[in-house]
Amino acid sequence: MKTKGKLLLGVLILAGLAGAGAWYLGVRGEQDPEKRYRTMPAERGEVTQTVSANGTLNPVVLISVGTQVSGTVKKLYVDFNDKVKAGQPLLELDDALVSASERQSAATVANARASLDLAQANEARMKALLAQEFVSKQEYDQASQVLKSARAQLAQAQAQNSRDQANLGFTVIRSPVDGVVIDRVVDLGQTVAASFQTPTLIKIARDLAEMRIDTSFAEADIGSIREGQKAKFTVDAFPNRNFDGVVQQIRLNPTTQQNVVTYNVRISVANPDHLLLPGMTAYVTIGVQQRQDVLLVPNAALRFKPAEAVDKKPDSPAATPPAGAAGKNGKKRDSQRATVYVLADGKLQPVSVQLGITDSRNTEVVGGELTAGARIVVGENSNGSKPPSSVGMRMF
Repeated sequence: MKTKGKLLLGVLILAGLAGAGAWYLGVRGEQDPEKRYRTMPAERGEVTQTVSANGTLNPVVLISVGTQVSGTVKKLYVDFNDKVKAGQPLLELDDALVSASERQSAATVANARASLDLAQANEARMKALLAQEFVSKQEYDQASQVLKSARAQLAQAQAQNSRDQANLGFTVIRSPVDGVVIDRVVDLGQTVAASFQTPTLIKIARDLAEMRIDTSFAEADIGSIREGQKAKFTVDAFPNRNFDGVVQQIRLNPTTQQNVVTYNVRISVANPDHLLLPGMTAYVTIGVQQRQDVLLVPNAALRFKPAEAVDKKPDSPAATPPAGAAGKNGKKRDSQRATVYVLADGKLQPVSVQLGITDSRNTEVVGGELTAGARIVVGENSNGSKPPSSVGMRMF
């Protein structure tokens, strides 16, 4: 008895599901296509295919000012955002040790000069005595050698003094260019050491009226990017404003991260109002292809497929998937052919089209049977006549 009960329950459930499915298809079949589907007319217009990437705004020239000598910061003349001129003092290091070295080398120069004077006098005296044959040629040669050595020692002492004077001058750090201070790494009283490498003290942007964006585009997009192409970008600080730029350079050095190859593309940007600041994240879009006065089909229509087409066999022409349709990201798939559905004489009809370039909303139609003005189906209306999807669930 239990087995018969289970069989009877299974038969009832299957019958209920079959009845619900028949009622669902019947209601949909009887529904007016004019009310059931949402349509848009096929129109002619302009379409631009783009590629996008994120990047960072940077000054065209960013100079890291360092020091060639070690010491303690004694004076600070500039701070963040200060405008500076070339040659203007930025900061000053304590010059006590360097000044002492310079004075020591200066004393060595004076000593070497006195030795040179004595050697010159001895050489002249030996030369006169040699002419009178009061000294030997060897003694004169020795005096000449002492004179040459004194001259060399003076030159060595002068070179050392020149180096110490240069180091003394390096204790005052000056701006190499006109620009704006965007970073100050050191504070008053801080000790900087330049023994092994030059430490960065201050960063100066030469001119913020001209900036650049360094972006990373995937290798799939880099083939369509060319120098001189126009670019548009936005920044989070001004989300409702579009800025313009130009592709300045495509760097040939690739970067590979997690098996993804990208190339750095540099965008030049005019910033006359100084609204854009260094370090801002830019969302860049480059128009790589453009078509004007072409027949367009909405991308939503390429993704649409009626339920009746799903129920048909795979080899049915109306059930052929729109392989050339554009995805949500606006990029074309591999195939250039697709199927769209139009409303004509109150009936839903499949139309084969050949696709061209696409953006995030529309795709160019380059061939097929679609004509301008045709009512293209982009989706179904959701209303009360739509059968509930939980009919089968309420059987339990």
